[in-house]
Amino acid sequence: MGQTGGRRILVTGALGQIGMELLEALSARYGRDSIIATDIRETDKLENLGIKFHKLDVLDKVELENLIKDFEVNEVYHLAALLSASGEKNPELCWKINMDGLVNICELSREYKFRIFAPSSIAVFGSDVRGVASQNSPLNPATIYGITKVSGELLAEYYHATHDVDIRGLRYPGLISWKVMPGGGTTDYAVEIFHAAVSGEKYTCFVNEKTTLPMMYMDDAIRATIELMEAPSEKLTVRGGYNLDCLSFTAEELYSAIKQSIPTFECDFKPDHRQEYADSWPDSTDGTKAKIDWGYRIKYDLKSMCSVMIKSLRQDVQ
Repeated sequence: MGQTGGRRILVTGALGQIGMELLEALSARYGRDSIIATDIRETDKLENLGIKFHKLDVLDKVELENLIKDFEVNEVYHLAALLSASGEKNPELCWKINMDGLVNICELSREYKFRIFAPSSIAVFGSDVRGVASQNSPLNPATIYGITKVSGELLAEYYHATHDVDIRGLRYPGLISWKVMPGGGTTDYAVEIFHAAVSGEKYTCFVNEKTTLPMMYMDDAIRATIELMEAPSEKLTVRGGYNLDCLSFTAEELYSAIKQSIPTFECDFKPDHRQEYADSWPDSTDGTKAKIDWGYRIKYDLKSMCSVMIKSLRQDVQ
């Protein structure tokens, strides 16, 4: 299936922060009839996009296989996962969703020969990696979410090397978007703060003002995803998760950047349990391998990201 005809794309976890914007981009690039979106939740949000939707639990391998056969899928964007803060509340469920779901996708790819995108995360790194994380920095995560992402990277390398599965991944940093609210991640503050500012509300940030984490505007992340999936397989030297060059700023710097556009905005800092997770991650990531292998370049800096976030949110509430 994966070698003939046009793209027939299945997206799991399609109603999440990444999924909704990825669907728009895939629809614009390949046509809405080429896509079927799935999630464990029901929705009518995709009606205006004209994209087919099917309720799906990725742990149900039989139903997953039926969809892949019926739709003649040749690409899967596997986004279904439980994120870092949510995963800490239920480690067993996090492992089950993040690992068993990925194994189901990989096993079905062995038979039906479709290409897979399976994202990783900066959560693969631990507190032993300070400053800038390289592609080959140690992977000693502090969260169950990070543990599943390290395991997922190893699975990807295994299935590619042993079973010739064409699987690809990115280590997503914190993703910032105005279109969809995040869902249970440690970097959620970098989105919530914009919504509060535009709404004229004071924001209480759940990490301290000096917290520095790798971040990226969603448009850059979506472009990276599609560019990676379109790259020639023989050019790729990493399967589990490429580092990307990204933005790196403190929570206080983000607040200051927003105040330049909204001078009346107020924010205070009251770290909670998520501070510990943030402290275990690097300040930034080195995306040299992505540049060399498939030419990725980030476009948005802090100033341009803040500008488009504030402008878009203001238009959205009108």
